[in-house]
Amino acid sequence: MNLLLGSLTIGFILSLLALGVYVSFRIFNFADITTDGSITLGAATAAILIVKGVHPLWATLIAAGAGYMAGTLTGILHTRFNIHALLSGILVMTALYSVNLHVMGRSNVPLLSEKTLATYAEQVGTRWANGEVFNVLGWEVAARDAAVLIFSIIIILLVSIGLLIFFRTNLGTAMRATGDNPQMIRALGVNTGNMIVVGLGLANGLVALSGALLAQYQGFADVQMGIGMVVWGLASVIIGEALVHASQLGLTIIGAVMGSILFRLLVAIALRWGLNPNDLKLVTAAFVFAALVLPRILNVFRKQKAETSDA
Repeated sequence: MNLLLGSLTIGFILSLLALGVYVSFRIFNFADITTDGSITLGAATAAILIVKGVHPLWATLIAAGAGYMAGTLTGILHTRFNIHALLSGILVMTALYSVNLHVMGRSNVPLLSEKTLATYAEQVGTRWANGEVFNVLGWEVAARDAAVLIFSIIIILLVSIGLLIFFRTNLGTAMRATGDNPQMIRALGVNTGNMIVVGLGLANGLVALSGALLAQYQGFADVQMGIGMVVWGLASVIIGEALVHASQLGLTIIGAVMGSILFRLLVAIALRWGLNPNDLKLVTAAFVFAALVLPRILNVFRKQKAETSDA
């Protein structure tokens, strides 16, 4: 049960990463590799600020702001210097590796002895449950684990609702139009370059927020923790789209969250069944490949079935 709760918690935390990738990849059609660096930047910034005595809430918000700046830098390289989208993300991601090392001062910052948002949530859960363990449908559940899971769910709900509201404002609508039809939105007098810069900042702010919360939950920030995270985000978005089968904004946001949770559960099941941790990235790539190919195969089968029934 603890494994399930832990997997769900990480799945919800990393759904912020999925939402960030959704903004850059689906809203702007921008393959942003900055994700691998900005999630570590968020974790590193939050961890070092907490160690230096900053309140975890402020440390988390500042970490999200650092991710926002990293995203805007990628956007500026692309829009102002006409650097290819993929290359601009690679440049910033590569630079962030050194930046993260300078921020932390070393390759790993432990947080086990520090007060974090996760420990505050655990304390609230322990007081609410009047004990360390309570029973749920015959399963013994630690109050601390349940409290952190509920806290992560609340954060995701707030962020998802905020995104839904934002993308229905004039600014958000202009951003969506920039990704859908840049020629049309330019004809209406909107600076598409500014929209891309702000949008990538928002995307990487969400990614850095995910990194900050992940570091506080796991109890450490590591300079290598961002490797392959862009693939994780893409897998979550693609799996989510396969689950919801819709293009409506609200449903696609829900799909990205669902995809992150399902993807994390699949990884946890694979590890529980004896998967070598060294093969985790290989399995991740296989999941992404399956998520990309299976919907197309299913569509072909549906078309063939429809043609057969019509005949």
